[in-house]
Amino acid sequence: MKKAVYAGFDIGGTKVKFGLIDNQGRLLARSSVASPASIEDLMDALRTGWLKLKKHAPGRIEACGFGFAGFYSLKDRKILRSPNYRSLDGFPLYRSIGRIIDVPYTIDNDANMAAFGEYAHGAGRGSQSMVLLTIGTGIGSGIIIDGALQHGKCGFAGELGHITVNPDGEACNCGGRGCLETEASGPRLVKNYLTFSRKKKTMTPRDVYLLARQGDPDALRSFKRCGFYLGIGLAIIMNILNPEKILIGGGVVSAGRLLLDPARAEAERRSSPVLYACTRIEKARLGNDAGIIGAAAWASLQTRQAVRI
Repeated sequence: MKKAVYAGFDIGGTKVKFGLIDNQGRLLARSSVASPASIEDLMDALRTGWLKLKKHAPGRIEACGFGFAGFYSLKDRKILRSPNYRSLDGFPLYRSIGRIIDVPYTIDNDANMAAFGEYAHGAGRGSQSMVLLTIGTGIGSGIIIDGALQHGKCGFAGELGHITVNPDGEACNCGGRGCLETEASGPRLVKNYLTFSRKKKTMTPRDVYLLARQGDPDALRSFKRCGFYLGIGLAIIMNILNPEKILIGGGVVSAGRLLLDPARAEAERRSSPVLYACTRIEKARLGNDAGIIGAAAWASLQTRQAVRI
C-alpha cells in the first residue's frame, strides 16, 4: 500500500518552491523555478509544478497547500495586496488554483506557512506558543498561540515586520516609518555599513557578514545596529504575546551571534525580567524549506479536520 503524501508550494517574489512531505513532515522531494512576472505565467508554473509532483510522488497526494506573499483575505479568497508580487493584487486566486489542483487545497500567507512548518516539524515542535521572524530582504512573521495559527479578523494577523521600532526611521513600503523591516533587514545591514564606512559600492548582506568575520569595525557596528532594533522588536513581541519561543530564520540569521547577541541584550533591557526569562530566542531549523513543509502540513491538518467534521 502506497503511503499518503502532501504537497506544498511556497510562492515568493523571486522563487516558486514546491515539494512533498510525508505524515512525519519529512521532505521527500523539492524543486523551484524563478517567479514569473505575469499572473498567467505564474499559473502555468504552478500547473507544471503540480504535474511534476504528481508524477514523482511515492504515494497518493492527499492535499496541497499554498503559501503566497501578501495579504490573503480569508473572506474574499484572494490577495488584496502583495508588495513584492503586484500581479497577484486582486486576482481570484482560490478559484483559479481550483482549476489546476484536483485534491483538497488550502491557501494562506507564506510567512504563516513557514511559521506553521517550524511549529509542526521544526524548532518550534513541542511548544504551545511561538513566533517566527524570517529576516531577509524584508521581515516576515507568523504567530502560534495555544497551538493555533493566528489569522485575526480578516486573515492579516502577524505582520510583525511592520511594528514601529524607530519612529524617526526611514519610510517603509507599507506606508509606515521606522518599521522593524526597515531597521533590521538585509538591505538595512548593507545601508548601515555604507553609512558607517562612507563607502559607495554595491554590496550584499553576505559581504558585510564576511567583513564582520574579519573584524571590520564598521561591519561589526552594522550588525550591532540591526541587532539593537531587532531587540526592540523582540521585546515588543514578548511584552504583548508572552510566547514560549521566538524563532529567528531567514538569510541574515546565518550571521548567528553577530546579530542575535545584541538583539538578545536589547530585548532583555526593554522587556520585563519575568517575560524575558519565559521566552527562548532561538534560530529556526527548516531554512528555505519551512514554507514548503508548512504549507503541506497545514493542508494535511485542514483536510483531516474537515474529514472529522
